Amino acid sequence: MVRNNTTDKGWHRVYLGLGSNVGERADRLCEAIEHLEALASSRLLAASEFYESEPRFVEEQPDFVNACVALETKLSAHALLDALLDIEQAMGRVRTQPKGPRVIDLDILLYDQEQINDAGLQIPHPGLAERAFVLVPLTEIAPEVMHPVLGLSIEQLAERCADRGWIKRFVSRRP
Repeated sequence: MVRNNTTDKGWHRVYLGLGSNVGERADRLCEAIEHLEALASSRLLAASEFYESEPRFVEEQPDFVNACVALETKLSAHALLDALLDIEQAMGRVRTQPKGPRVIDLDILLYDQEQINDAGLQIPHPGLAERAFVLVPLTEIAPEVMHPVLGLSIEQLAERCADRGWIKRFVSRRP
């Protein structure tokens, strides 16, 4: 459950997508959440349940386990991205194939209601409205949050999502 929807001065409300399809996928998500809980100048507000889904872009790879989390952070969007990339690297992610298998993937989905579009960072995440494997867990923790470009809530986006890939709640050892 997410705490109140207002943030203290200097804090930014951020939603992240997490995914893994290599090794003990649920364990990797738990480890990533532990890293996020320890992230400097940040506090974890909520984490969704875990969901299993089929690969959507490069289909010849193992199924994914995904989740979403809500954070408050004092980090800028770019500093947060750098921190997420550091977590991915610390967890053993090696980028060999775009959209290919990965031990962990951490994406900034939303950062307050900001819109950022530069070479290294796009917010809101460009695929957010088209991916059930993101919208389903995000709806669990942030159904009323508005997409800053489309003007629709996360719940509305999930209802309208045309993604026909399967997704199901994943039974895990998550605490």
